[in-house]
Amino acid sequence: MEAPAPESSEANASEQVIEEEQAPKAEEVPVITPEERLWSVVKANPADFNAWTELIQETEKHDEIDRIRVCYDTFLAEFPLCYGYWKKYADFELRLGSPEKIIEVYERAVKAVAHSVDIWVHYCAYAAEKFPPEEVIRLFERGVSLVGTDYLSHILWDKFIDYALARQDYSLLMQVRTRILEVPLQQLDRYFMSFKQFTNNRHWLDVRTEEKRHLAETLPRNAHESEKLISAKEAIYKKTKEWDAKIRDFENSIRRPYFHVKSLDDAQLANWHKYLDFVEKEADMQKVVKLFERCLIACANYPEYWIRYVEYLEKQKNLEMANDALHRATHIFVKKVPDVHIFAARFQERTGDATAARKTYKYISTELVPGHLDAIVKAAHFEMREGDNDAACGVFESAIEVEKAKEESKTLSLLYVQYNRFLCRIDRKSKAKEVLEATMEIPLTKIAVEAAIYNEYRSEVKQLDKLSSLIQQSTKAETGLAHTDREELSSLHLEFVDAFGDINAVMEAEYRHEGLFPFRKSYIDFKRRLAHDASFSDRAKLLKSSPAAMQAYGQQQWAAAYGGQSYPQNWQQQQAPQTAQWNAYAQQGYGYGSYTAYGTQQGQAAYSAYGTSQDMNGWTGTGSGSGSW
Repeated sequence: MEAPAPESSEANASEQVIEEEQAPKAEEVPVITPEERLWSVVKANPADFNAWTELIQETEKHDEIDRIRVCYDTFLAEFPLCYGYWKKYADFELRLGSPEKIIEVYERAVKAVAHSVDIWVHYCAYAAEKFPPEEVIRLFERGVSLVGTDYLSHILWDKFIDYALARQDYSLLMQVRTRILEVPLQQLDRYFMSFKQFTNNRHWLDVRTEEKRHLAETLPRNAHESEKLISAKEAIYKKTKEWDAKIRDFENSIRRPYFHVKSLDDAQLANWHKYLDFVEKEADMQKVVKLFERCLIACANYPEYWIRYVEYLEKQKNLEMANDALHRATHIFVKKVPDVHIFAARFQERTGDATAARKTYKYISTELVPGHLDAIVKAAHFEMREGDNDAACGVFESAIEVEKAKEESKTLSLLYVQYNRFLCRIDRKSKAKEVLEATMEIPLTKIAVEAAIYNEYRSEVKQLDKLSSLIQQSTKAETGLAHTDREELSSLHLEFVDAFGDINAVMEAEYRHEGLFPFRKSYIDFKRRLAHDASFSDRAKLLKSSPAAMQAYGQQQWAAAYGGQSYPQNWQQQQAPQTAQWNAYAQQGYGYGSYTAYGTQQGQAAYSAYGTSQDMNGWTGTGSGSGSW
């Protein structure tokens, strides 16, 4: 029997190839370049400055002008005040692009950061080499008209002088040197000395070209005329020095006059405010506007300076400039800050543009910061001022429906409470009661229980049993409320029962409170706080006097606490308590921005339920948020 013939090597190789072709291939992982990775980062977070600088460096390696243009255009749309990057962009166009593109970049730059001395210096330096003389002079004049009064603008004036000197245009030179003496520059003394030397130098006096004939009569012909001219200009110089003496300390305290994403220290911020205070009081509008524009380069990321600028321009009845500043704030520099948009809505309402105000409120609460409580409350009050209470209720109800759809909402309870108060204010009592009952159907919060207690104070028929049941439920440990919150709710209940219950109800409430919270530690301390409240004794007498007196008192307190919602005269003063508001709400984990619906000094729903030490229209807050009516 013959042995089977061995398989050929060709057959084995063929079968191996077939098996490899039929075997599942591993998916190829796409290679992501550093440039692509960085683009994904800045698209996800356009405010990531460090990622942008890395992306620019990575893009510049390719030396491809189209890619560089896309990168710089996108970056500078987000950070238009970075004059150094405008200069780098123009340099790339100079090397890889065209003359037309260079001019286009520089023109965009001086529009975006018009009050930057440095960008005008770069543009004028380029123009001095490439443009006809008349165009160069016009460009210098544009520059000094915008930044020539900047305390450190000597670098631009020096370029202007150098250009005139290089062209031996002595008439222009005299004109520039004399103008400088009217400007309180850091190097004013140097310019005055140079002016005297220039005026006493005779070699240029014989220059009398036809084109300078119209200036000939103004030029000194001899030493006597030179002395007269110097004497006249010295008087101007001395007057300028007087103003320089007034602003020198402010100017020397400005450590960072350019834009940067890093925060300024408190001393720098305070100096800008003090400087603006001084100039607003002592100078004309032109000087004030120039200083504001300089300030808003260094302080571009601080909303309070934008708000102050708009308010100033509005007082000057220049709504065009005010709207321009507000547009820059809300669309470029502080576009992610809710308070600026709320201010914009108030400004639009006050200047008669209700449609824009309504649109702004909607943008805040639905796009910028969905569910922003302060914007919702203020939008409702806006509709009320417009005379449409149904629309105001619609604002609350729409917001409540959105919050109810969430698995967990930190603002739903607060929305219910605010809506309840609003309904009481417009005298829709049955609806207010319905809303308050809905508040009790969701996980209890301290503010909701406080609202229930307050509503019982207002009610003509006091439901002690119902309120006691609510307090028993809310003071259980399993509610999730903090121990101090539960203790203080129980203490508030004690005061209510003491005012309206019989002795049995009072004793029962006290025994229960003592069982939950050590008597000597909590209740006596609580009573001691009340004893220190100057208004407490009168209030207690009123509570005891009669139901009618109590009703009147309640209405008075309600009107005081939740009455007039007029726009504050000085928005900046309303911004000042912002840090305190944040601290007050930090423990509750509420919301975004500064939640001013509770406890402001402007009478806007001034229900100081969280952590103030002031008596706010009948509610005295203490410590972490307790108090007494």
